[in-house]
Amino acid sequence: MNIYNFFAELKRRNVFKVAIAYIVGGWALSQGIAQVFPVFDVPNWIIRLIVLLIILGLPIALVLAWMFEITPEGIKRTETADAMPAAAKPKQYAWIYVVVAGALVSIGLFLLGLYTGQRGESGRPGPAAAGSLPDKSIAVLPFENLSEEKTNEFFADGVQDEILTDLAKVADLKVISRTSVMQYRSGVARNLREIGQQLGVAHLLEGSVQRVANRVRVNAQLIDAKTDAHLWAQTYDRDLADVFAIQSEIAKAIADQLQATLSPNEKAAIEKPPTTNVAAFDLYSRAKTILLSIGFSTTDEKNLREAIELLDQAVALDPAFFEAYCKLVLAHGKFYALNYDHTVGRLASAEAALQSLIRLRPDAGETHLARAQFLYYGHRDYPGALAELEQARRSLANDPRVFELTAYIVRRRGEPKEAVGNLERSVELDPRNYFTIQQLALSYQLLRRYPEEAALDDRALTIVPKDVPTRVQRALVDFYWKADTGPLHREIDAILAENPGAISAAADTWFLCGLAEHDIAAAAKALAVLNNTPSFGENGVYLSPTFGEGLLARVAKDDARARTAFTKARIEQDKILQAQPSSGPAFCVLALIDAALGQKEAALAEGRRAIQLLPVEKDSVTGSLMIQFFAITAAWAGDKELALDQLELGVRAPCAAIVVTYGGLKLLPFWDPLRGDPRFEALVQKMAPK
Repeated sequence: MNIYNFFAELKRRNVFKVAIAYIVGGWALSQGIAQVFPVFDVPNWIIRLIVLLIILGLPIALVLAWMFEITPEGIKRTETADAMPAAAKPKQYAWIYVVVAGALVSIGLFLLGLYTGQRGESGRPGPAAAGSLPDKSIAVLPFENLSEEKTNEFFADGVQDEILTDLAKVADLKVISRTSVMQYRSGVARNLREIGQQLGVAHLLEGSVQRVANRVRVNAQLIDAKTDAHLWAQTYDRDLADVFAIQSEIAKAIADQLQATLSPNEKAAIEKPPTTNVAAFDLYSRAKTILLSIGFSTTDEKNLREAIELLDQAVALDPAFFEAYCKLVLAHGKFYALNYDHTVGRLASAEAALQSLIRLRPDAGETHLARAQFLYYGHRDYPGALAELEQARRSLANDPRVFELTAYIVRRRGEPKEAVGNLERSVELDPRNYFTIQQLALSYQLLRRYPEEAALDDRALTIVPKDVPTRVQRALVDFYWKADTGPLHREIDAILAENPGAISAAADTWFLCGLAEHDIAAAAKALAVLNNTPSFGENGVYLSPTFGEGLLARVAKDDARARTAFTKARIEQDKILQAQPSSGPAFCVLALIDAALGQKEAALAEGRRAIQLLPVEKDSVTGSLMIQFFAITAAWAGDKELALDQLELGVRAPCAAIVVTYGGLKLLPFWDPLRGDPRFEALVQKMAPK
């Protein structure tokens, strides 16, 4: 048959028209199914099957169009229809109605899907629609501890966390970090569909662990978060020593169920147990849980010490425990950087743990991450740390810590916008991590962008509504921004009424509120609680409770008691400087103490030394504090012009300390020697909210 005659025949038999009408109609039907079926919890496989049948129906429709034709007298074979009178033949333009109607339906359903995908059930902006969740995504929820001994709860957490860690090694999967999932502990009623939406995943893994003597039973089940359907379940009942093999088997089974592609390296990494020593694993699991609690609390030093002790015991039992050394590098590094122990010995402990990692797995992504942490916390080597993070990112694509640490580094380099972007990426991988959300809020606070800070604090409180540091941090926004202590005062009163013991996590803020309101009695009560902690302050500038006593006596005009307290505080600070002779924050605090004691020349020299040791160019966050606290030192030492010069520099510095916010300048007694000076009052007005 001539090819042109063939196409002419296709046209004559309306095959082209049927093809166009079928494609448009099939597309409209597919759109409708994709939008409507999930509302009724129809499984995805049924939706896919119907779409496949629609596709397979196209060639059948074309064959039928060739062979038959619709006429006013019914369906006739094409040869019969050709022989009918013209008046009895079908209208040639009827197919256009099908195309137009199908196109309108398709567009309407598309717009409906766009609208509903952006809004929640209540009509307000809500989480992504179930259909938009990536199929290869999962959250491993905390496993239930079925053991009679409740101390085994850490063991159950460890089993769950290792499965999560194994799955996170698979680049083809989106895996939510442990910090976000720990809020959904077993024993609390779980709405699995809601959890899936909150975490942005299509699948959830639940389970339980029961440990009796030398036996362990682990139950795990994979659930479709969109439908609550159980996709896979397995129970493992074995010797306790086999618990690590169970973890690997579950991770591989889940990856297989989600049809994730595993590279040979990923498969080998999953199969490698974290340790062969169950006792060491217990200690490590407890330490890891404690490290998750490190945040804005005055108990952080105690928690870090406890975690380090547990990790030291774990590596003593198993000198090849790679993951425990990773946590030791981080814990020692934070202890050093936060000036709890800014000594050569502490830095050496961090380096020793790092060398163990290099010896065990020199090319692992975790080793590169640990080296980045060591360079950042221990040496402020930002270029070196960023280079290590770039190496770590290649094999730790699902690890929010890579983006989180990158944010901290660029923030200290004076690049706040880039810091915000990296923190947002970290939150995407760890969406319920309120600490990272708090860090985002802190980035806005340092930039004096208070409305954005308040919004993020509110978001954190939807996750941990009872968290004391977060509650007071949110209330502090009005103090910084508007010099309004009312919200902070009311929040502290509420915490004291609900649980007086919980105020220890915010005793420093309570003390600050008392100072700002010149409420000596309230500040004294807060100071009594602070005496149970070694220090308080911000970003490495730590003031001892004895310093607090001197400051409170100074506000109360009790010069004799103030001198006694500051003299004692100086002896304590001398010991710190002997151990930490290169610490800028330590010199900064000594300068404040000497200024309070009337040692003007020594105080000014020590304040300048602090700035020299930690300039803004080296660390925009703590370096800004060195300038701002030097302004207080000069004011206390009686050099108003120098104090005002430094304060003007401090106001322009990249980051704002509490004392240099509008509320700090207007209300805190640190600045009393400058009150009434025209330059100072002009600066206060400049900081006032517009």
